[in-house]
Amino acid sequence: MRLGVAGLGFMGATHLKAIRSLPGVTLSAVCSSDETKLAGDLSQVGGNIGAGDRFDFSGVKRLRSLADLIADPDIDAVDLCLPTDLHESASIAALQAGKHVLVEKPMALHPAACARMIEASRASGKVLMVAHVLRFFPVYTALIQAAGDVGPIREAAFRRRCAMPGWGGWLKERQRSGGGVFDLLIHDVDLCLRLMGAPEFVSATGHEDFARGIDIIDARFHFAGGAMASVRGGWYPGEFPFSMEYSICGDDGAIEYSSAGQAPALYSRGGTRVLPLDTADGYAAEIEYFASCCDAGMAPSRCPPAESSEAVRIAALMRDARKFKGEKVSCK
Repeated sequence: MRLGVAGLGFMGATHLKAIRSLPGVTLSAVCSSDETKLAGDLSQVGGNIGAGDRFDFSGVKRLRSLADLIADPDIDAVDLCLPTDLHESASIAALQAGKHVLVEKPMALHPAACARMIEASRASGKVLMVAHVLRFFPVYTALIQAAGDVGPIREAAFRRRCAMPGWGGWLKERQRSGGGVFDLLIHDVDLCLRLMGAPEFVSATGHEDFARGIDIIDARFHFAGGAMASVRGGWYPGEFPFSMEYSICGDDGAIEYSSAGQAPALYSRGGTRVLPLDTADGYAAEIEYFASCCDAGMAPSRCPPAESSEAVRIAALMRDARKFKGEKVSCK
């Protein structure tokens, strides 16, 4: 598959590193308005999971316009690593031009935008996939694969925290990114929905003060039958370190993980079992899966756009529920 990458910030650099390890994917073009980055110098790009790198773009088309990237007949698919407020327009334009689309999470800022993206994919017959990379991270694929061993899930907890990003100034603009609660915790919302389905109600408390680098939430998802899940975290002040963790509890056992040093483990009446982890890089596995879907002309069942759209809907409800200070808000 011949791939063009649009956006050479933190996530674009992360995807480029992954693409280098995929023999079935050819990097055909990159697109940016930054001349230094187009020269291959992404060394100053940083983020919460590592820094940038230097790339050899000597055999790659270097384009300054997204329109040029989308119109290029030598490109089969585009990898959109752009600010969230551009996801809808860029995805629809690429799909209408006959390109397959991998678009970074969150899918868009509003459910209606997600619906328009899905319709454009259907009308074009091209693959649309949202890069919900946690579905490909070993510590989370282990959870998905072992979740059935705990029986019906009665309670779950997902937590993700970091400092307000020092990269990508657009992330600090709520109208462009949705804020830290939306942009960061969309991961945990997506995983919660993958394991438990959509809640009936959501309630939340928290605080937002972008000037101080704070956008935090403690949300509760209330499910039919009495099950409950929590999604907590967001942006913390200062140089707060990145961390993530989860736990689920069912009738027959529990699973817990923490990036602070707790490997994913299943606790049951039969004893404790550390879950096996594959060695794949999550980003490489994600892009490789997308390429296989494009090659086969099949919808991405492992990461369906409809589920990514639902994550946007519930994450937006969760964020907005903070203003009701813990009162339940219907998810209907």
